[in-house]
Amino acid sequence: MKKRRDFIWQTGGGFAGVALMELLLRDQAIAANSILAPRKPHFAAKAKRAVFLFMNGAPSQVDTFDYKPELTKRNGQPYRGELAVGSNGRPVGYLMQSPFAFSPRGQSGLMISELFRHTGKFADDLCVIRSMYTDTAAHASGCLQMNTGSIFLGKPSMGAWVTYGLGTDNQSLPAFVVMTDPRGGPIGSASNWTGGYMPAAFQGTLFRSGAAPLLNLQPPAGVTGRTQRQSLDLLKRLNEEHLAEHQGESELAARIESYEVAYRMQMEAAAVVDLSTKSAATRARYGLDERLTADFGRKCLMTRRLLEKGVRFVQLYSGGGHIEDTWDGHNDCITNHRLHSGETDQPIAALMEDLKATGLWDETLLLWGGEFGRTPTSEGVGKPGRDHDWHGFSMWLAGAGVKGGQAIGATDELGFAAVEERVHVSDLHATLLHLMGMDHTKLTYFYQGFNQRLTGVRGEVVRKVLA
Repeated sequence: MKKRRDFIWQTGGGFAGVALMELLLRDQAIAANSILAPRKPHFAAKAKRAVFLFMNGAPSQVDTFDYKPELTKRNGQPYRGELAVGSNGRPVGYLMQSPFAFSPRGQSGLMISELFRHTGKFADDLCVIRSMYTDTAAHASGCLQMNTGSIFLGKPSMGAWVTYGLGTDNQSLPAFVVMTDPRGGPIGSASNWTGGYMPAAFQGTLFRSGAAPLLNLQPPAGVTGRTQRQSLDLLKRLNEEHLAEHQGESELAARIESYEVAYRMQMEAAAVVDLSTKSAATRARYGLDERLTADFGRKCLMTRRLLEKGVRFVQLYSGGGHIEDTWDGHNDCITNHRLHSGETDQPIAALMEDLKATGLWDETLLLWGGEFGRTPTSEGVGKPGRDHDWHGFSMWLAGAGVKGGQAIGATDELGFAAVEERVHVSDLHATLLHLMGMDHTKLTYFYQGFNQRLTGVRGEVVRKVLA
């Protein structure tokens, strides 16, 4: 009897089975793909996409966006405060004034270091939070907390939470793109853009630096588009036959769909990463032909194109590896910051200019900063480096929904610790989600018996940031 049923299935009855199987496959494919389908926010918001300009290694607040004239007055004096600072949790060195001149920029008069003469042109668009603080003095845990809200491994990153909450407007490109520095990634590597306990679809897709940002983007030599399409169709039929014998295996259905997504991505991503057709004027604005700015300039220009295509979250890293290859200026903060600001200032300004020119500015949120700040002290006599300072540092936001031309909060007169309107990392995350139309207390993911969230058990929206 069983053989007879098998015979009917494989012959006449099989035709109905094939039709049914096709419908089931289509439903499963849609289900597999719907995980990144666009979703409505909790409430209406201007920001529809975000860019995190991550200055890996921790830039110094007193050399960038936190002007401290008192530090100049007391330059060279030993630090005698009781606050434990530095990577070893102890007072170190002598008070060291910023070697970089500050000046008021824009109509707002926002005080900005000479390190950002290009970005400073957008002073009236910047909302600088000068009272940031975090819970750790170590780079690995600091990067993790800034990216995932936790100092521990395994939590979803900010980009993963955003794509989980809003999905993506382009099914042919990754929803969340990460571009690291050619000198290396941040300490902790992919843990900083992981999907954590969420499905892998929400994790960041890594674009490399250089001429080939995505591996295997181009078909092998001699393989035409038609040949590749035929190969994928054959592979799909074989996989579908296997799936017909193993109904209910959602992983297999998702794998079938992943080949199609990869094919669509291969077609569209190639155009996004190809910058060869850009005009000389565009190349000059982004610094593509200058050794100092070429890498970060390419990343910023690709970011603009990704945003145009509907990518939800892009994260760019400045600085890779460790110590002086990042913003971690222990040995010589002066040379270090002049180098890394020089690499990034012009490209960031070019990106901001283009976002305004194309209309993307009104829908895009920008965030700039590192994992913490640096001490107002030097590392010692004749040692112009600065150690870690997690008690008070600066970050800025700009773009959709942000009230620019202002500074929020303050550190003490020397720049060691946040003392006015203190903003914890969780508060920053709550504010970013709010700007994108999501209530951080309602954006949850059930895991290990709890409704997990990016902000954990804390976090308050910084209302002064909002336009």
